[in-house]
Amino acid sequence: MSPVLVAEPAAQYWSRLPAVVDCNVIAAIVFDEERLDDALNALLGKQPIAPMLLRYEMANVAMNKLRRRECQLNEAQEGLGRFASFAIDLVDVDLAGVLTLAARYKLSAYDAAYLWLAGELGAPLLSFDARLVEAARDHLGRLPPAPA
Repeated sequence: MSPVLVAEPAAQYWSRLPAVVDCNVIAAIVFDEERLDDALNALLGKQPIAPMLLRYEMANVAMNKLRRRECQLNEAQEGLGRFASFAIDLVDVDLAGVLTLAARYKLSAYDAAYLWLAGELGAPLLSFDARLVEAARDHLGRLPPAPA
């Protein structure tokens, strides 16, 4: 008799449950904004994950803060430094899937990238953007249940 042979994909183990976080949640943390405590509390016990585009969105947040004279260049750079050292997993997304979700929910491609990732991982989406969260509730609610 031959033994049972098994082929399976490499397992990805999370020490903490993943949560997709959008730019405004991370910006609140790294730029010490008014909603800092809310953002930190939402992330307790979770592993933050986001599309790779978060890097560019954070640079844009820093630039907008400079334009609005909310900070000096060195303060914006310090915020980006905190972001660079933040323990967040950044991943690529499927652009066709992002486009489909952007069209379905009338979102920007940027917001749809977070939504796509949350759906792909079956993970919660954390955001201060009520419109994005409403779309996520609908989209995530339509996903088939995860296998037990």
